[in-house]
Amino acid sequence: MTASSRNLPGVDVRHLPTTVFGARDTAWWGTVGFMAIEATTIVVCVASYFYLWRNSATWPPEHTLRPSLLWPTIAVIVMLVSNIPMVWLRRAAKRLDLAGVRRWLIVGTVLSAVFVVLRWQEFLALNTRWDTNAYGSIAWLSVGFHATLLIANLGETAVMTAMLHSSRRTERHYTDAVDGADYWHFMTGIWVPLYVIIYLGPYFL
Repeated sequence: MTASSRNLPGVDVRHLPTTVFGARDTAWWGTVGFMAIEATTIVVCVASYFYLWRNSATWPPEHTLRPSLLWPTIAVIVMLVSNIPMVWLRRAAKRLDLAGVRRWLIVGTVLSAVFVVLRWQEFLALNTRWDTNAYGSIAWLSVGFHATLLIANLGETAVMTAMLHSSRRTERHYTDAVDGADYWHFMTGIWVPLYVIIYLGPYFL
């Protein structure tokens, strides 16, 4: 150590916490930015949907069946209910409760897999192909884009579950679990207006 470096002012950071949540965590800002980008894409899909509807004589076009509602309605209910275990995951992570975090991450992984299966049924419920007409294209695009969020969330939740069950886990992973729960609320919440527009809209537009 040189004489000049010894004279540099220092800051004692020993009292600072090693694990923080929310806006104090840099990864949280990354999650918020990711959600902002995805929300913008959803808005573009919705704007395109209404643009095509406004420029069509009938919506859906003639000889095009309206969507079936059974599976999409089941799926949106399951998504909304799934936020309950994510609230419990968030609370367990903030308590640094390893057993609780492990339990609710396993539940989250199973639910994520259920979402992906249900999404296939939702595609079938559109009752039109993606290349049939503009209506089919925008409906499939909107549902498909959200499907990419479900698939990505399944992968992320499964990896996080594996990490929290491994010997390589650190306190940092509790913060990741909270961010994952926040993203879950966004992912399921943003599907509600899409469900209303894509599946219920053709009955009322």
